[in-house]
Amino acid sequence: MDQDKVLVEKLIKLNRVAKVVKGGRRFSFSALVVVGDQKGSVGYGFGKANDVSEAIRKGMEKAKKNMIKVPLKNSTIPHEVLAEFKSAKIVMKPASPGTGVIAGGPVRAVMDAVGINDILSKSLGSKNSNNIVKAVFNGFGELMDAKKVAMDRGKSINDMWG
Repeated sequence: MDQDKVLVEKLIKLNRVAKVVKGGRRFSFSALVVVGDQKGSVGYGFGKANDVSEAIRKGMEKAKKNMIKVPLKNSTIPHEVLAEFKSAKIVMKPASPGTGVIAGGPVRAVMDAVGINDILSKSLGSKNSNNIVKAVFNGFGELMDAKKVAMDRGKSINDMWG
């Protein structure tokens, strides 16, 4: 497939879990993965398996199935957004060109995968990587595209923003 070649795959978190059984400990792995085309499409997946590579592969497959389209304005987001998932909160603000990605661990990986080069963000509340990534995706869901808003209001983009 041609689309698979251009996808950027980022491993956000790899976790080893031990289950104590009669013979000792059984180890399994969980992997949180983000996949994006750096042109506005991004998805995340969470895979679990007894082997590291298998957990990452499962996460990649789920991420490719859960791809969403994010409205971008040049290399940033169109407007400020505050998103939550459980107790993880994330504030994302558009930034002028040349600012760079100002974001912490999991958020930075998602921004790199989606293709956002200039953004200011702050993660508040929970430090759980899974919940932070889900909060970022909730924020992407709240973003409004300028063309769609203009069409809904029956105006041109120039009428709204000059």
